[in-house]
Amino acid sequence: MDYPVISLFSGAGGLDLAVHRCAEPPLIQDGTPSPLRVAIATDYCDTALEAFNANFRGTRTLTGDIRELESTTLLREAGLSPGEATLLVGGPPCTPFSKSGFWIAEKRNSMDPDASLLDEYVRMVRDAQPAAFILENVQGLTYRTHRRQFDRLIAQLSDLGYNPRWQVLVAADYGVPQLRRRVFVVGRRDGIPFRFPAATHGGVSERQDSSHPDRLPYVTARQAFVGLPDIPEPGELAEGEFAELLAEIPPGQNYLWHTDRLGGRDVFNWRTRYWTFLLRLHPDRPSSTIQAQPGPWVGPFHWQNLPASDGEMCARRLRVPELLRLMTFPDDFAVVGDRMSAQRQIGNAVPLELGKVVVRSLLEQMGLLESLPVDPPEREAVAVGLLAG
Repeated sequence: MDYPVISLFSGAGGLDLAVHRCAEPPLIQDGTPSPLRVAIATDYCDTALEAFNANFRGTRTLTGDIRELESTTLLREAGLSPGEATLLVGGPPCTPFSKSGFWIAEKRNSMDPDASLLDEYVRMVRDAQPAAFILENVQGLTYRTHRRQFDRLIAQLSDLGYNPRWQVLVAADYGVPQLRRRVFVVGRRDGIPFRFPAATHGGVSERQDSSHPDRLPYVTARQAFVGLPDIPEPGELAEGEFAELLAEIPPGQNYLWHTDRLGGRDVFNWRTRYWTFLLRLHPDRPSSTIQAQPGPWVGPFHWQNLPASDGEMCARRLRVPELLRLMTFPDDFAVVGDRMSAQRQIGNAVPLELGKVVVRSLLEQMGLLESLPVDPPEREAVAVGLLAG
């Protein structure tokens, strides 16, 4: 079968990759054909769509601001009429709702003009009338600061008859080696409520311990990196103002190591910086969230120190292949441009295995895919083998 999908805010194609691989069982990438096809993908960023085209050859793409894109144009370019799309997917840019932007007054007060992109998403659902939709965004969208906008989003989608359901999912709970928290909003045109998939993994994170005898252990960063070649990248060493302090921080710790409460130097005051400041990756835990536009001292940094040209030991940044593994993307997933551009494309995406489990669950509930249970021990073995390449 060939069920068409409309993709908005596509970026390099994280959700689109999940659409293409949704027929595969969780944590397995065996090339099982998907019943879905992306009929059209759109984004305002040329570089992101260049990466998208490298990964999805032959898919129709449109570059432009969605606020200036007529829904009739989108449907015409996709070769679709209203009601013909099986699925509409997309994650409106999350900057207005991201915790990392709270220091900007207009974002803190939920006045960022880009927040209107949620309304544009609703407009496209209204005009395209897909059988179902999946919207993804940062957890901050559900915070009290932005609750008025979130409630309006849910109300608008409800008024369209889609009976939307939402939940904050942790990527690590589904076998992704990353503690990435994202809200998913899912609705069906027939009004049948979507049931979110149960978590399959658990363990210790920065905030809690979700270990459970019926869950598999979290996939760790060390497991994710198995089999990757040790190939240095230009600019990977963290040199400069905080280099010496960073190199002294143990795996799993951040700038708080250098306060009067822990074992480092007494340099910083307790809890005066973001958690990710000088954060080192712990090899035996999932990574913290990979950010799209980190500052020069924002982690996670690798747990490994390497010598600089002057012989001083420096922490190193994560390499692009490592970032791909932490997103459960295939090793051959294409990114375009320099290191900063690559991180932006990866950090803005949806982890493949998290997207897969949501898309697959929706298709199973719509009767478009048969349920395919996988025995947990088998899944764990497959996951380790997959992440080892």
